[in-house]
Amino acid sequence: MSEKFKTAMPVWLGGIYLKDEGGYEIILRALTHYKKRLRNIRKSPELKDAPMFATIIESEAQKSFQTANQCISKITQALEKPDTVQSLESEIPIIEKALTCYESDIGKQNTDSFYSELITDKALASRDAEKIKFAIKEVKRYY
Repeated sequence: MSEKFKTAMPVWLGGIYLKDEGGYEIILRALTHYKKRLRNIRKSPELKDAPMFATIIESEAQKSFQTANQCISKITQALEKPDTVQSLESEIPIIEKALTCYESDIGKQNTDSFYSELITDKALASRDAEKIKFAIKEVKRYY
């Protein structure tokens, strides 16, 4: 292998999944769900027994909400201008959080009304559950 290829930076392949393979659909749904979850964080069953931490968690949720909004805007822009898709590489952490949150809440939708109210389209969520692990793997892929 030549020196040129040994020192080259890895290329993010997640953009290909996002743009050319339709990954943006599941990612946008996950980000939308994540925003909904963050808006309702105070009602979360996990916080019922931890009122002292609720304020701190709500504050962090507001920050994450803004980050998710920005990520959605960036994805929308990248769909319109394909040459900007590489700029989404910096959004991998928030995309991964959103996908993981969506997956977790889909799994919990039958355990508490909080989760079932968050997930309004159960059939779509069921189909999405099968795609999430693949999406997480693809978004983090490099060459």
